[in-house]
Amino acid sequence: MSFKFERKINYYETDKMGVVHHSNYIRFLEETRCAWLEQIGMPFDLLEENGITIPVLAVNCEYKYHVTFGDILEIIPHIKEYSGVRMTVGYDVKDKKTGKTVLIVETKHCFTNKNLKPINLKKYNKEFSDKFESLLEK
Repeated sequence: MSFKFERKINYYETDKMGVVHHSNYIRFLEETRCAWLEQIGMPFDLLEENGITIPVLAVNCEYKYHVTFGDILEIIPHIKEYSGVRMTVGYDVKDKKTGKTVLIVETKHCFTNKNLKPINLKKYNKEFSDKFESLLEK
């Protein structure tokens, strides 16, 4: 299932040089994941109602090209790795107008219960696990 998130850059997200401050990309990735999970029928509130959280363990990011106020990012997420306990999400992040790659990035996650104890989603909730498995990049 293909999903594309578009995000217009706000003025307050830029720095003194007029480009998006690097810290804002983390927020954009979170917005993308939230919208993506909602579209595939697993919004964060449903996951949390089922006692599941998906904390971020790491962000690996390489900035390739800058964007400025008014530019629109296209962000396409994809699951690179999924074990039931951990998951790695990659993102294609491009400037919509130019098509240039803005950054090369991935986020690493684990699955936990509401007490933040690691769980194996394959055992904890097979239905949700199967959805993540179906999104795994092949």
